Amino acid sequence: MLIGKLAGPRKKKFPPAVEKALAFLETQDFTVMQEGERYEIDGGRCYATIMRYNTRPVEECVCEAHRRFMDILYMVEGEEYLGICPMSPDLVVRTPYDETRDVEFFEGLVPESTFPIMAGDFVMLSPKDVHRPFTMIEAPSPVTKVIIKLDLALLDEHPSFARKV
Repeated sequence: MLIGKLAGPRKKKFPPAVEKALAFLETQDFTVMQEGERYEIDGGRCYATIMRYNTRPVEECVCEAHRRFMDILYMVEGEEYLGICPMSPDLVVRTPYDETRDVEFFEGLVPESTFPIMAGDFVMLSPKDVHRPFTMIEAPSPVTKVIIKLDLALLDEHPSFARKV
């Protein structure tokens, strides 16, 4: 997992596919983008969708992980808690891995770490990062968030980065 602010200069240089995804975020007007529509960044290998929703109590949120795609979450408006833990045999599978949707759901996070993501933050999540999005901070509140899916094959030339995320 890696977290940062989109605005301002980046102290770290990312692989070209990640830089392209971040450049997409820097150049879009999210107020005109349609919720749920797929916005291609690099064909089927890297694309974005926008979500608008109200955060909810932690009990109503589900833990998930992916195998083929890395998630880059970008908080456009609002704030939420993001729960996270490393992939481990201690996790209880709720719904087995669905290859078509590239998602597996879990009962909880073991051990659990939680941190807020605020407007302007981006979070990079690798397949080893089980995460629980959508969680309210104090009360349910509206959020606009972009989810970029980046095929891990795009990072094959940068194995050290893929291991660090």
